[in-house]
Amino acid sequence: MRTESLLAEITAALGRSPVDPWPAVLAATPRADFVPDRVWVRDGDGGHRLLERGVSAGAWLAAVYSDQPLVTGFTTLGGARVPLSSASAPSTVVRLLEDAGLAADSRVLEIGTGTGFNTALLARRCARGSVVTVEDVPELSARAARTLRDVGLDRSVTVVAADGTEGYAAQAPYSHVLATCSVRAVPAAWLAQTRTGGRIVTPWDSAWVCYGALVLDRRVDGGAEGRFAAHGSYMLISTQRVAADLDDVLRPGQVPVSGTSALSPWAVAGEDLDAQFHIGLAVPGVWHSWDTSGDEVPVRLWLADVADADADGGASWACVDWDGQQAVAFGTRQFGERRLWDEVEAAYGWWAAAGRPEIRRYGMTIEADGWHVPWLDSPGTPVPLPSVRTGAGRRAHG
Repeated sequence: MRTESLLAEITAALGRSPVDPWPAVLAATPRADFVPDRVWVRDGDGGHRLLERGVSAGAWLAAVYSDQPLVTGFTTLGGARVPLSSASAPSTVVRLLEDAGLAADSRVLEIGTGTGFNTALLARRCARGSVVTVEDVPELSARAARTLRDVGLDRSVTVVAADGTEGYAAQAPYSHVLATCSVRAVPAAWLAQTRTGGRIVTPWDSAWVCYGALVLDRRVDGGAEGRFAAHGSYMLISTQRVAADLDDVLRPGQVPVSGTSALSPWAVAGEDLDAQFHIGLAVPGVWHSWDTSGDEVPVRLWLADVADADADGGASWACVDWDGQQAVAFGTRQFGERRLWDEVEAAYGWWAAAGRPEIRRYGMTIEADGWHVPWLDSPGTPVPLPSVRTGAGRRAHG
């Protein structure tokens, strides 16, 4: 009954039933078999609340069979306690599996074993193929291997504790590479280990926003091309994480350039995910954070270049202020080689002039040498990128 309830929640989230054979695969794979006894759920105030199976079994079980992500561990990044691993929301899991277009004889490389739940779904779907799963946290890898053995799927899966960006060359080539973590650039190994005509599906992340999934088809020249889908918000793969903090950016003696802007900071860093997604593509390597402390102004939006923190003189940064009284002109300050707010204004203007396109209209071409080129509607319309730094945004995969 619990699995039937979860399938109903997944159907409601998708607005339709999962495509075959996923309903049957999900029914045969109880989520509770894979979820740890201690998990954390969102508490509604920006934090997390602990649920322990041995303390509150009913609440734990209800969370396990609900369509929500469950944090399974934390780490410290930049002095802050942040989630390290999670069991993704089942509806998001299904969307990525559907994007992959798997067959019974598919050979799959999964990046990010986690609890092993997604791995088990892959193993049951690809019963005549093979599944290799790679996890860079040894404890998670070992636990998932034990769970897969307990449910009788260990012979169908090769569990590897290693850096997921390196893939697993020993059993390549694969018909599919499926990531359960987001990336800011597709690693070279994933392309090299995918056969021609094969598919790579990965959640996407930019320094600006974590949103979307990229579905790529491997080309004969070693590159890949595909489109973005409007779902997926996964933790960034650990080897691409950057600890961003204002203390690494602001330094004594910096003299920023002051100005005003008619563009509201909420237009680019508010609730419009399509706008945020475009900014993430068009203004690469730039993160933002809100300051609502009111110490200097009621609301301030900070921007900084995450890749430039150690630059001579300091990283490029900007801030945009709301005075709490009017929303016609916003005070700005910009410092460094890049004029970050100018870049954001230009990117937003291009997006608005293009009709405010949603994420589904975007795609990505990855050349054989690793350059990433985002585009709108077709490869013939590349997304304009900042000219301050040669090749900015055309990221070589690492």
